[in-house]
Amino acid sequence: MLEPTSSTPSRTRIPYRDGAPPYSGGVRITDSARTEAAPGAQKTAAQKSAARKPAAQKSAADGTSPAPAGRKLLPVTVRPRDLEVGLDFAREWVEFTDPADADQVVRADLTWLLSRWSCVFGNGCHGIIAGREKEGCCSHGAFFTDADDEKRVKAAVKKLTPENWQHFRKGFKNWTELDELHDSEPARRTATQGPGRPCVFQNDEDFPGGGGCALHGQALRDGVHPLDYKPDVCWQLPIRRDQKWIKRPDDTKVLQTTLTEFDRRGWGAGGHDLDWWCTSSPEARVDQTPVYVSLAAELTALIGQAAYDELARLCAARASQGLIAAHPAG
Repeated sequence: MLEPTSSTPSRTRIPYRDGAPPYSGGVRITDSARTEAAPGAQKTAAQKSAARKPAAQKSAADGTSPAPAGRKLLPVTVRPRDLEVGLDFAREWVEFTDPADADQVVRADLTWLLSRWSCVFGNGCHGIIAGREKEGCCSHGAFFTDADDEKRVKAAVKKLTPENWQHFRKGFKNWTELDELHDSEPARRTATQGPGRPCVFQNDEDFPGGGGCALHGQALRDGVHPLDYKPDVCWQLPIRRDQKWIKRPDDTKVLQTTLTEFDRRGWGAGGHDLDWWCTSSPEARVDQTPVYVSLAAELTALIGQAAYDELARLCAARASQGLIAAHPAG
């Protein structure tokens, strides 16, 4: 389930090289690996010698792998997840005091904020559950972060009608459910459409009232940013904000706010079970706008306008000099 921030797989075919299909394991079979003679044909001494060599020696000699007799060669395929970069790589950070609040120190991940990630929902997104690509990351309900989050979403839901919400339900308890949140007491989240179905607010792509999140669509119709209507966890992704009070060597305390990428680890151990996760994938780099610009509204909501303005200044300055540790996914 989606939680607050503070499984047949889709496959991509690898094109053949040189017009020849690859052998299992990505090694092509060449003509030299198929030493064949017509019945009764006279073999040369070299051919007889080659025929007596063990398969491993032949492969070592010509750099190919022999095809097992009678086995059909199949194209090599790769899952979208296989294209994702690893989670452990160098990152650059910047730390500064919030101009509007001396008690807050912002620690920002420049590698993430200067990356070219963009949401590809409905435009190449593979989804977090295999075979359910059209759901994107909305395959589960979203937990509310607090009472204010619930109140804001309640107000937005009142604007929805059966014409723009495919799975229309009246009453807070009808479009929410109680579920376990880690090892704590059950918490309330948005409901799903039923077992094995996505969030109750997700409309089918061919729904006359508009596909995708009903709350997101209503926000656009009302001319407001979707973060005003959607649950916190939905609009914050894929930004991860962590906050904690830290004690400095001089005994002063400051609120350290860390902004970074919400990668697979952000979900806990279950994050590694997701069929695909976009922040690690080069396939989610279709826009050349850096994250600190494309997600300016979300970042501002998380740290405040003054802090965002300073963050944007520092990001632009670093971009002009060039990152030492750029995001490997782009």
